[in-house]
Amino acid sequence: MILVLAGTSDARALALRIKEVGYPVLTTVVTDHAANELRQAGLEVYVGRLTAADMEALIQQQDIKAVVDASHPFAEEASKNAISAAHSANVPYIRYERKSQSFRSEKLTVVKDYEEAALLAAEKKGVILLTTGSKTLHIFAEKLLHLPNVRLIARMLPRKDNIEKCEQLGIPQKNIVAIQGPFTKEFNQALFQQFGVTLLITKESGKEGAVDEKIAAAEELGIETILIRRPTLDYGTVYSEFSGVITTLYRLVPQPINERG
Repeated sequence: MILVLAGTSDARALALRIKEVGYPVLTTVVTDHAANELRQAGLEVYVGRLTAADMEALIQQQDIKAVVDASHPFAEEASKNAISAAHSANVPYIRYERKSQSFRSEKLTVVKDYEEAALLAAEKKGVILLTTGSKTLHIFAEKLLHLPNVRLIARMLPRKDNIEKCEQLGIPQKNIVAIQGPFTKEFNQALFQQFGVTLLITKESGKEGAVDEKIAAAEELGIETILIRRPTLDYGTVYSEFSGVITTLYRLVPQPINERG
């Protein structure tokens, strides 16, 4: 059994590929919505957040032979827990990560983390659109909501817990865009214009997250963008192509010839 940290479209595709070549697969996700999509694709799913200890116990209970971490590039805690659990359970850890992208624009500023992004946004003020998700929303709310001449708009997945978090932080309904992407450049531009956005805050989550569409849309409209750089972790074995993951699995977790597909 191969444990795959999933939750994104490319992680789901990788899990299916691993299954296709003959390995039994158990995927893990945090939300029921993501779990339903995996089940519909024919994959076995464990739903819920896992600490390192939880994941180590799951590895032992399910006789996991390798951990494939295909979690989001910004799911830093999940990756740290996976690395720790695999090490403690003495099974191979393989990281699949989307290719990183580089951008050049006079309107673009790259920062190292959410805190730096929030502080820079506080200096610039204006109509600020967040496309960084709900997990770190409190960082921006604390730094920006009390400031004059700032309107903070949060674009996030249309989930009940996200709306409740906005309410708890004091973000009014009119400043919540609850919708699921990815979006085209034209859609982004229409949204930016609708709200009169002057500053976009996003993160370098890869082409699959349509970051390039957001940045291109902002640049064409003359809107400044703050781009949050990916966390830097020592993953060890890392691939940005499915083939590298599969080849390494074949080497580390041999399958009988007649099981390969």
